[in-house]
Amino acid sequence: MKKIELSPIGVIHTPYKEAQNIPIQASFGNGIEAHCELFDKYTDGLKDLDGFSHAILIYHFHKCKDEKLIAKPYLENKEHGVFAIRSPYRPNKIGFSIVKIKNINHNILNFTEVDMLDGTPLLDIKPYVAHFDSRPNTKAGWIDKHFIDGEIPSQVILKKK
Repeated sequence: MKKIELSPIGVIHTPYKEAQNIPIQASFGNGIEAHCELFDKYTDGLKDLDGFSHAILIYHFHKCKDEKLIAKPYLENKEHGVFAIRSPYRPNKIGFSIVKIKNINHNILNFTEVDMLDGTPLLDIKPYVAHFDSRPNTKAGWIDKHFIDGEIPSQVILKKK
């Protein structure tokens, strides 16, 4: 197959300078604010996104140099295949987060529910649409056992600090 080449459309700016303090998923990064700064030529693409409550940010794990097909997630000491976890050690280093839109000002998308490093290259933005994206009767494999009775696992709470 041909090589696929992607170019950033902007940069994600967050208060997180190091991976140690980042929540393990965007939904656990509630009160923290961040923003995406789109390059000027992409500003028009933000038209009407402010009518959505959430957006899906697709980005490059630019600081991750390793690739592992088997890795250990934050929630447990057991290793899993990289396609069964959300580790940055992926072959193509692509990440995504569903963030809560605060507002949009020209080429700046302000949001909360942050779980990415400052300076992360932004590859794309898609609106989160519950009618399309939410699925009934889902299961989350090995992760389900960590959220019994709706309780948040202690590893998530510790990781948030």
